[in-house]
Amino acid sequence: MARGLDVEARLVITWNGHDLQLAGSGTYLILNIPSAQVLDALTGADQKSSRPKAPKPANAPDPLQQINDLMLRLGLVLDLRVAGKTWVTFGNSRSPKITLNAVLGKIGSFFRS
Repeated sequence: MARGLDVEARLVITWNGHDLQLAGSGTYLILNIPSAQVLDALTGADQKSSRPKAPKPANAPDPLQQINDLMLRLGLVLDLRVAGKTWVTFGNSRSPKITLNAVLGKIGSFFRS
């Protein structure tokens, strides 16, 4: 797999009227999402359904760990930010680093409509 991949980029993607910003310099990437609600919509976490979710199999891979493993293989660090605050950092260590901003942001999103 690639080692020492260097990136120099700035990209703005408009998704459902929201600007998602991706910037990269060297081996460091930043993906900024405007709000927790947009992140939930991107990941499908905000879909309200009357049908309960099927239980996840015990041996199912963790999506966050898969992203982290990919970043490690590519030699990149991905900083996922929501409203300019780091929520998760991938590629720095053996597992993704989830910050206090993410925990507080998710708790706050429960109280928003």
